[in-house]
Formats: sequence, structure tokens, C-alpha cells
Amino acid sequence: MKRLKQFYQWMKGFIHLYIFGFALLIMAQYLTTLTPLFIQHIVDSIFGDAPSALPNLIQGLLIGETTQRILLMVALVSVGFTLIRLTIVFFQRVVIAHFSENVAYSMRNTLYAHLQDLSFSYHSTAETGDLIQRSTTDVDTFRRFIGEQFIDVVRLFFLMSFAVFQMFLMNVTMTFISLIMTPIIFVSASVYFVKVRKIFERVEKAEGKMTNAVQENVSGSRVVKAFQNERYEMDKFDETSQVFRDENMLLSKLMAFFWSGTDFMIFLQYTLTASFGIYFTIMGNMAPGQFIAFLSLLGMIVWPLRQLGRIIGDFGKTSVALDRIDEVMAEGSEHVDDSTFTPEIKGHITFNNVGFQFDDDVSPLLKNINFDVKPGETLAVIGKTGSGKSTLMSLLVRLLETTHGGITIDGHDIRSINKKHLRKNIGIILQEPFLFSKTVYENIGIMKKGANKESVEHAASIAKVHDDILGFEAGYKTIVGERGVTLSGGQKQRVAIARMLLENKPVLVFDDSLSAVDTETDIQIRRALMHHWQNTTVFIITHRITTAMEADKIIVLEDGEIKAFGNHATLLEEDGLYASLYNQQTNVASTLRKEGQ
Repeated sequence: MKRLKQFYQWMKGFIHLYIFGFALLIMAQYLTTLTPLFIQHIVDSIFGDAPSALPNLIQGLLIGETTQRILLMVALVSVGFTLIRLTIVFFQRVVIAHFSENVAYSMRNTLYAHLQDLSFSYHSTAETGDLIQRSTTDVDTFRRFIGEQFIDVVRLFFLMSFAVFQMFLMNVTMTFISLIMTPIIFVSASVYFVKVRKIFERVEKAEGKMTNAVQENVSGSRVVKAFQNERYEMDKFDETSQVFRDENMLLSKLMAFFWSGTDFMIFLQYTLTASFGIYFTIMGNMAPGQFIAFLSLLGMIVWPLRQLGRIIGDFGKTSVALDRIDEVMAEGSEHVDDSTFTPEIKGHITFNNVGFQFDDDVSPLLKNINFDVKPGETLAVIGKTGSGKSTLMSLLVRLLETTHGGITIDGHDIRSINKKHLRKNIGIILQEPFLFSKTVYENIGIMKKGANKESVEHAASIAKVHDDILGFEAGYKTIVGERGVTLSGGQKQRVAIARMLLENKPVLVFDDSLSAVDTETDIQIRRALMHHWQNTTVFIITHRITTAMEADKIIVLEDGEIKAFGNHATLLEEDGLYASLYNQQTNVASTLRKEGQ
């Protein structure tokens, strides 16, 4: 029942196509079982005096003045029914193909949309390669099963049922003899299913780890080559590949054992049926045509039983794939019970005694954070690595939720504001921006559909990347390699800044996104921002004092707490961490200049 519910969950909306396909399938299987009866009719009724096993309606069509005429009618009617069956099979396959592809399309889109709605915390811990496999391979496994294997189950069931029905009409005793091995094969198939499903689970996990290893290596190819780490990556992939190979070998051995065992049982069943059939025919208890028809109908029973092993194996694999997909779907969306409140956001932001602690940490990462930023002001956040600077901004856009205190925008608690609306009004530029494998123009314009050339170039000019782009051979049509590998670090950051500036947002967050830009360009970008977006609230997370010193307000974070708050001049006078960092950076710069001379 669990599996049926799983199947129905994904198939609903298209189930009417499946039912229609089944109806065509049942008709085709009944017509298939009529073929041996035409042979029986010729042997026993035309050339003998035994009754025909064909339905009376069909017998009424097989009449003629001479034997030759009757045989001709048998041939024509038989060919006619075969053509009807083939036509039905054609439309049945078209209907089922339409059904399975639409289910897979809906399934992929539903799963992909659900992944977009999962929390930042989930994506931080999930393996990318494994999620890719669930969204592609596992979905395709289900598509193939409902479009092929499950159809085969229904086809085999009705084919066997109609074959047994025709056999019963001819000879009840021979029917029971022909079915002796059937229960044994069913029991063997059930045991095989239990065994094979456990192995399929291990195979899927092994394949997921192998896929993840490939994905990580390809994504980090530059780092691998820079550190000459190819051998380590090859060994790591070899290890995951070996596990995948060993699990598949175990699966192959189990399948080989089942196939050979069922083949032997089918051989015994044919031997028994043929032996008793010959004996009954010699004794006069069975007509020769019936014996021939029995052997043909027996093939419609025992060979489908042999296919049952393959179908059961595929069902085991499909059930594992569905469970893996359901694991993702069971994860709660971060937008469940989300607010519908979408106020106009101007950018007055207040942190009220904010604290945060990760679930797996023993102590808080942020404690008692209090500050206020008015629209149009620039706030710089500076501190050592691990002090919680980026976490502060993740709390602002609710990628993470505060564990203590609260954050307000224009007097509204951010927890009362719709998440998507909140994030739409707060632009974040990350230190390591993600660029798509598209043109530079498309990467900038992706934030605003229908953006014209002037607005794209204007945003690029503010981000001080316009001249760089014009220097490329193809200009704005230059293809950016996957993840932006064809651009320098500073160019990637400036393209990402331009992308965010294309749409006017009341709040902008630069999460160390100017780190790869030289000091002069850094200053030019910030001054251009101040000129074009005077009313925009700007947060700058940085390690660079020269980036922070022109901000209206500066926060110094240390050990998750605000150790100092003020502007550049007042913080230098306090002679604290800020002054220490300033002296260190200016002394290093001065030393490097002297060494260069």
C-alpha cells in the first residue's frame, strides 16, 4: 500500500491516460491468446472432428464451401485480428509514452521547485552530487518503470490470465499440470525481491558518492591543479568507484542465480507439460490441435514468469529511487507558514540584542548584537575570520534565524515579512560570486528580465567593469566559462556587483565582495554607489581597513560580540582592535613599498 500511495502521488493528474492505456493493453493481450486457437481450429476442427476452442463469433466467420475456402478464411481472419492487435498496441504505446513523459516532467519540476524552497541549512549539509542524482537518475528510473516495467506487469498478468482461461476451456487436468511450477517461481521471485532491494539501496548510495566525487573534482579543478592534487583525487574517485563496482558485482551474481534457477524451473515445466500432453494425446484424451495450442499458451505463462525476475529487480530499484526522492520531499519548505506581509522597504535596519548559535555548536556564535542603520547610511563590519561577520548578514535576509533578540526593518520585525519579499529588497554580493556559463551580458542582465543594453552597461560602469568588458575580443558577448573561470577574481566580483546593481534595491550587502579588487577600484566603486544610490543602505563586510574607513558607521566584531562601534576617526582614538588592524595593514603596505624601491 505504501508503494501504491507513492506511485499515485506522482501519477495523479495523468491517471486517466494510464487507465486508457491499460484498457488498450488488456484488449491486445486477449487477442494475443487467440493466435494458438486458430492453429487448434485448423488441426482439430477442419482436419478432424474435435470442437474448436475459438469463440463462437469468430467461428461464424470461418465458413466456406470447400476446405481450401475455409483455410483461406482462417488465414484472412487471423491476419485481420493480428493487424487489429498491432494497431491497438501502437496506440497503447503512444498513450503510455505520453503519460510517462508527462509524469517525469511534472516530477522533475516539482522536485526542483522543492529544492529551491529548502532552507540554507539543508543545502549547506547536502551533497550536491547526490541531489543531482536524485533529480535526474532517480526520476528517470521511476519514469522507465511506470512506462515500461509496470506496463509489463499488467501485460503479463492479463496475458497469463487469458492464457490460463483458454487452457481451462480445452482441458482442466492439463491446465493444472501446466501450472505446477508457477507457485515455486512466484515464491522464488518474492525472496529475490527482498534480497535485491537491499542491494539496490547500497548501489544507489555508492553511485551517489561516486557522482559527488566527480562533481566536486570538476567544480574544483583549478584548485586541484594548483596544488598538484590530481593523484589524491584519482585515488579518492578510485575508492568510490571500487565500492560501486563491488556492489554491482554482488547484484549481478544474485541476478545470475535467479535467472538460471527460473530457467531450470521453466525447463521442468515444459518437460512435464510435453510429457503428459503426448501421453494424453496417444491415449485419446486430448486432440492433437489442443496439444499444440497448450504448448503455445504455456509459453505465454512460463516466459512471462521468467521476465518477472527482471521486473521485480527493476521494482526494487524503483522503490529505492522513490524513497530517495521522498526523503527530499519530506524536508519542510522554508516558506511553509511564511508571512504574506510585504511592506515597502526603505532600509532603516535595527539589530536588537541579536544572538545566534548553530545547532551543533556548544556556544553562541553571536551575542548581544545591537546597532541601528538609517536609510542612505553605510555600515562597515570588520573583524577577524570566524568572528561572525557573514552570519550577521545571513540573519538579515533570514537564511539563518536568530536564536535570541530580533531584527527590524523600518520598524517591522523581519520575521513578520514574507521571506521572498525581504530578499528581493536586499541585494547581496558574495566574495565568491557564482557566474553562469553564459555571455557577460546575460550574466549581468539575469537579475532583471528585459533589461536593455543601456541599463546593463550603466550598471557595469558603476561596478568599474565596463572598460574591462570592452577590452574582451567579443565584448559583452564574451562567453563566461563555467563558474566564471575565464574571468579574473576581480572581474568576477565586479560582474556580480553590476548584476546586483541592475535592479534598484533599498539595501545592499557587500560580503567581502571587493576583496579581489585593488584599493583604487574599490574606492571608485563605493563613491559611484554613493553618487547613484544616495538613499540605499549599504553593508560592507571586509577585512580591509581602507574599504571600511569611509563608511558612516563601523562595527568591530570579536568573538561574536561588538567590541567597538563608531566611525574611522573615533575608532582610531580608542586604540582597540580596529586601530591595531589599521596599524598592521598600513605598516605592511609601507614595508612592501620600501622593499619594492
